[in-house]
Amino acid sequence: MMDFIRKRAKNDILSGLTVALALVPEAVAFAFVAGVDPLVGLYAAFMIGLITSIFGGRPGMISGATGALAVVMVSLVAQGNAMGPESENLGLYYLFATVILMGGIQIIVGLLRLGKFVRLIPHPVMMGFVNGLAIVIFLSQLGMFKEVVNGQSQWLRGMDLLLMLGLVFLTMAIMYFLPKIKNNLPEALVAIGVVSAIVIFAGLDVATVGSFIRDGGGEGLKGGLPTFQLEIFNKVPFNVETLLFIGPYALILAAIGLIESLMTLNLIDELTETRGRSNKECVAQGSANIITGLFGGMGGCAMIGQSIINIKSGGRTRLSGIVAAVTLLGFILFASSAIEQVPIAALVGVMFMVVIGTFAWSSFRILNKIPLSDALVLITVSSLTVVFDLAIAVIVGIIMSALVFAWENAKRIRARKHIREDGTKVYEIWGPLFFGSITAFRSKFDVKNDPNKVVIDFMESRVSDHSALEALYNLVARYEEAGKEIKIIHLSEECQLLMKKASPRLENVIEKSVDDPRYHVMASIQELA
Repeated sequence: MMDFIRKRAKNDILSGLTVALALVPEAVAFAFVAGVDPLVGLYAAFMIGLITSIFGGRPGMISGATGALAVVMVSLVAQGNAMGPESENLGLYYLFATVILMGGIQIIVGLLRLGKFVRLIPHPVMMGFVNGLAIVIFLSQLGMFKEVVNGQSQWLRGMDLLLMLGLVFLTMAIMYFLPKIKNNLPEALVAIGVVSAIVIFAGLDVATVGSFIRDGGGEGLKGGLPTFQLEIFNKVPFNVETLLFIGPYALILAAIGLIESLMTLNLIDELTETRGRSNKECVAQGSANIITGLFGGMGGCAMIGQSIINIKSGGRTRLSGIVAAVTLLGFILFASSAIEQVPIAALVGVMFMVVIGTFAWSSFRILNKIPLSDALVLITVSSLTVVFDLAIAVIVGIIMSALVFAWENAKRIRARKHIREDGTKVYEIWGPLFFGSITAFRSKFDVKNDPNKVVIDFMESRVSDHSALEALYNLVARYEEAGKEIKIIHLSEECQLLMKKASPRLENVIEKSVDDPRYHVMASIQELA
C-alpha cells in the first residue's frame, strides 16, 4: 500500500512539474492577447490553479488563464483604458472588477446546483468541443513559428524554420517513443529537459520563454508575490454605470469559464473512469476568480490542454495541481532565469502532442455511421469553436440537438383506436405529448363523427408541458360543446396533478384507475441531481 502511495505521489509531482513548464508560455501568451502585463496572466494561473486544485470538484484537472476568456477581455480592457488617461491604465482595474463579478456569478451557479445540467450536453457536442479545442490549440501554436524583425512579425524562414521544426519533432518523438521503452517516466518533462539541454549546450540561437516574453513587450519573469489590489476600489467607481459596463462581460466570461470547466471535467471523468463534482467545481472556480481579481490576476477556468498533459503524465490527485501551481510561483520568484532558457520549440512540441491526444479521430470514422443530424452538430460545434468561441459553439450545438430531439419525438405521437362493446370509442395514445406533437395529436380525433362516449388512454403516453395541457383543454372543450362525454384514463399522478392545477374542466374528465402507468412523467430535482 505504501509503495502505491509513493508511486502515486511521485507521478503527481512529476506531472505537476511538467504542467508548470507548459503553463508559463500559455499564461504569458494569453496575457498578451488580453492586453495586460504577463505577470497578470501568471498570477492568475498560480492562484486559480492552486485554489481549484485544493477545493475543486475534479482532482487532476488544471485551471489557469485561458485563451477562451482572453479573447473576450481584449475589448473590455481597451474600453476601460479609453475611460481615462493612458497612464492610469483603467482597463486593467476594470478587468479585475469584472473578474470579481464573474466569480460571484459562478458561485451562485454552483450554490443553485445548476452545474449538473452540463450532463445534458449531447455526445456530438462533446466531440465537436474537443475537436474544436484541438484545432484552436494547434492554431495558437502557429504563432510560435514567427519572429519579430524591425518591429514586424513574420514567419520563420530557412535554417531558423528547419531548426524550429527539428526541435518540435524531436520533442514529439521523445514523447511518442519514451512510453514504449519505459512507461513510468513523464514523457513531456523528459522531452522538455532533453531539448532544453541540447539547445543550451549546443548554443543554438532559437526562441526561448525569455525571448518570447521580451518580444511581447515584457521584461522577463520577474515578480514578487501577488498583492491586494486596493486601487480597484479607488479607480473603479461602484455605481450603476460601472455595473452596466462590466455586467455583460462578467456574464459572458462566467458562462465561457463554466462551460469550458465543466466540459473539461466531463472529459477527464471519461479518461480516468471516475466522476467529478460539477457544482463543487463551479463554487471553486468562482471563489478562485474572486481571489485572483482581488490580487491582480486576469481570471481563468479549466485548461483542457494542461489537464490532459497532467492526466497523460500520471497526475490523478489534487497534489499534481498543487505542485503545478506552487512550482509556477517558484518560477516567478526564484527560477525565472532558468525557465527563460526553455526553448519555445519544446513547449510547442508538447502542445502538438496534446492536440493529437485531444482530437477525437474516431469522429472521421463514425461520421457516415451516425445520424445526419448528429454529424451536422459535431461539425458545426467544431467550426464555431474555431471561428467564435466555446460558449457560442456549445450553446448552438445544444439548441440544434434539442430541436432535432423535439422534431423526432413530435413525429412519434400515435393513436390506436377501437370501439368497446358498449359503443365507447377508445383512443390509445402512444408517444410524448408536448409542444412539438400537439398538432399531430389534434389530427387524430374526429369529434364530429365520434360516438357520445369517448375515452383517451394515456397508458403509453405522457403530458409533458403547458402546450400539452392547452391542447387537452381545447379537445375536452370541443367534445363537451358537441354534447359528448369524454374521459381520460391511465394518467400518472404527476400528470393528474398538472391537469388539476390547470383547470377544473380537465380535473372533471380524469378517471383514476388501479393500473396507472408504472413510471413517472416529470423527473424530480432529486432525479436530475
